This record gives sequence, structure tokens and C-alpha cells, in this order.
Amino acid sequence: MVPVRPALAFALALALATGPGSPGSAQTQVPDTMTEIQLSFAPVVKAAAPSVVNIYAKRVVERGGLAGPFAQDPFFRRFFEGIAPRTQQVQNSLGSGVIVRPDGLVVTNLHVVGQATEIRAVLTDRREYEAEILLADADSDLVVLKLEGAEDLPALELRDTAEVEVGDLVLAIGNPFGVGQTVTSGIVSALARTREAPGGGAGYYLQTDAAINPGNSGGALVDMRGRLLGINTAILSRTGGSIGIGFAVPSDLVSQVVAQAEAGRSTLARPWAGLTGQPVDAALAEALGLERAQGLAVSEVHPLSPFAEAGLARGDVLLSVDDRPVGAETELEFRLSALGVGRTAEVAWLSDGARRTAEIRLTAAPDEPARDLRRLPGPSPLGGLEVSNLNPAVAMETGLPDDAAGVVVTDVAEEAVRAGFREGDRILAINGAEVADTEALEAIAARPPRVLELVVERAGRRGTMRFSR
Repeated sequence: MVPVRPALAFALALALATGPGSPGSAQTQVPDTMTEIQLSFAPVVKAAAPSVVNIYAKRVVERGGLAGPFAQDPFFRRFFEGIAPRTQQVQNSLGSGVIVRPDGLVVTNLHVVGQATEIRAVLTDRREYEAEILLADADSDLVVLKLEGAEDLPALELRDTAEVEVGDLVLAIGNPFGVGQTVTSGIVSALARTREAPGGGAGYYLQTDAAINPGNSGGALVDMRGRLLGINTAILSRTGGSIGIGFAVPSDLVSQVVAQAEAGRSTLARPWAGLTGQPVDAALAEALGLERAQGLAVSEVHPLSPFAEAGLARGDVLLSVDDRPVGAETELEFRLSALGVGRTAEVAWLSDGARRTAEIRLTAAPDEPARDLRRLPGPSPLGGLEVSNLNPAVAMETGLPDDAAGVVVTDVAEEAVRAGFREGDRILAINGAEVADTEALEAIAARPPRVLELVVERAGRRGTMRFSR
């Protein structure tokens, strides 16, 4: 065993000391002497920093061309094409990444390398590797990269975040503002923060007050044993710099993303919950007759949901998945995603005041009834639309409710954009008649009536579109 100098012992003592509780758990203590206060995190940094790399991404973007409100209109773009030509420009972005396997698997953020034509990783010892994307997941804003020709690299061990507590000491390692690798210290400020993710949708995060700035994205949040707690992803800031509110994707989900990349997947397969609900607050707890506010009050359960099969029903309160609390839909999605498709999990819930438990099998959303993808013919206003029948799998992919039925737009050709259609639109009715499936919609598009009046739902709002010829 390599001896630790007394001047550095306390930083490791926090991680290595064990208390009277569970074996191997870290004992929480506060420095109470001047000697302890003057101690250093250097041993932790030396162990973890070589596993954090700088990521350089190059992408080609278009500049110039028509600007203003007409820029997205295909007609005006064609009309002004010769007058205001668009030019291509190379854009570089900078971020951080974490080596999680010795053979060169690196995890970073999608917003760091998304749409990149060239990705390069630079280690602390100045070795450089070209990288390719193995798996990308927009919802978690995570990407798994493979460094070409890499072997025997220093990889971080991932820690189970179930053991993490608010107040635990952490270090954030990355390359803020491109100044070079930087280490900042802080604590875990909160364990279950849900907020908008950089790529859209809702994310589930660990919160820390360790300084995280632009360029830290994709870097490591580590504990006092140098184990990975999360991938630094976002900050809450009014200035663009750190104000002590940073967010990291927990290592539980990072582990699942890496496992699926190693299995050959290019996208993250998520288990399907098939239920909706709302967090139980004090008022709702009183209305439900609960002793305290806890869990997720179930408002709807899809008949094919594994939770429905286990016995959960509308009005029940879901408490936990594999003994880990669930207090919001985003938290439930995170718990299931971290476990992965094909696993089993024990769920606990309250029904009529009684606590119940059951084992459920985590499966992907059912892809039934058949999608029956169709590209609608022209010259109807519907021409150029690609449409699909809705089922739980399609609803999950398009962000629609589990019980959404009918037809959804999955792709929009240029002429359909001009007509006002967008991906994700649900076409509910035409001229007062409900649209049942893609076959019926294709028949209407092939022989359109003189006047078309469509009822369309977009982002939960319904509107009417009228066309005549």
C-alpha cells in the first residue's frame, strides 16, 4: 500500500473511514482542527483527472441567405436563392468527456458533439484520438464515443447514486471556457432535480454547487474516492457563468447508456411505463387520506402497461421502483431507464390506504396496432406528408400521451411545410369525419374534395386548417 502523507490524509479519510452503520459506507465528519482544514483534495484529483478528456467537435453550418420571417418559407427561399446565397462555414465547439472503459469508450453530452463532422479527444497527457459516435440519446443529452485505436486508458469507476447524500463532497472536472483542465469543489446540493434538458424535454439530475461553466459540459462529477457520480450537463445562470447551481446526469443512467452502446445499440431503448400521474403534495395527500406527501398519484394507466398488469389502477399512489422513491413522472422515467429493457423491478404502491408490492417486467412500448407508414400523394394540401397510425411506441417517440389514437405526422416534405404542417401534428378529422387510420387519410389525399377542413392537434392544442381549390 502506498503511504498517504499526513497533510493529505483527511481528504481520503472522508471516503475510507467506516462508521457503525452498514459496512463500507463512508462516515460523515466535519474538519475540527486547523491541520484538517489545511488538507488537500490532490490525491482524488490525481486519481480521477486523467480519465477526463477535452472534446473538440467540428461541424459545418450554413450562413447568410434570406433572413427574417420569410427565411423558413420554401417559396421565398427559392425566389431569393440567387440574390442572397447561403454559404457554409466551419464551426468548432469545445467540451469535456469522461473515459468509462479502458478500450476508449467516452461519455459526453450530445449538445457538445451533435451534428459534428469531426470529433477529437485529447487526454491530459496530450495523447489525441479521433472519435466516432456509438450511441446518442437526445432525451438524456448523452453520447457514447469510441476513441479509435485506444487501449489501456484510465477509466473512472461509476458509483451507484443510491448511496449519495445531500452534503457529500464532490469535485467537478472539465475544461471551462477552453482554459484547460480545471477542478472545482463543492457538495451535492440536491438529489432529484427535474428541469428542462439542453436538448429539449425534461431531465433528471444531481445538483451541485461546484463551479460548472461553459466547456465543463460532458465532464465528470466525482466523489472523494474518484468515482463518477454524474456527467456535468447544465447550469442555471443569468450571466452564462456559474452561480453555484449546476446539474449532472446521474451515473445510474450513464451506466445503462454505456451498456447499451457496448451491446451495439445506436439509440437508447427505454422501458415503457404506460401511466401518467402527478406528484403528491400536502393538499393531495390530505385528499387521499395519506399521512404525508409522498409518491406519484396515478391518473391514467394504459391497459397494456406492465403496471396495470401488476394491479395499479387510477387513484393509486406509486411509491417506489426497486426501493427507490418515485415522486414525479420524470423521476419514474429515470428509474426505469436506468434499469433498462428486459429487467424486472419491484414496485410498491398504496391502494385504498394499503401498501402493495409486485414484480414487473420492464419492456419497450408495444408497437401495435401496426404503424402502416404512408407518404400521402399530391396535389392535395396533404401531399408530401408521411403519416403513421398511433400506438404506444409511436406516442412515446413523438412525445404524445400513451393513449393517443388516430394518425400522426412523422415527416413533412417541403410543400407540406408551406401548407402549415409540422412533425408531431395529429390529424383528428377532415370535413367533420373522424380520421381513423392512415389508409383512410391516403384515400382522401388521393381524391381530395374541393374544400378541406382539418381538425389538427399540435402540442396539446386543437385548431382548424382550411384549404380550397
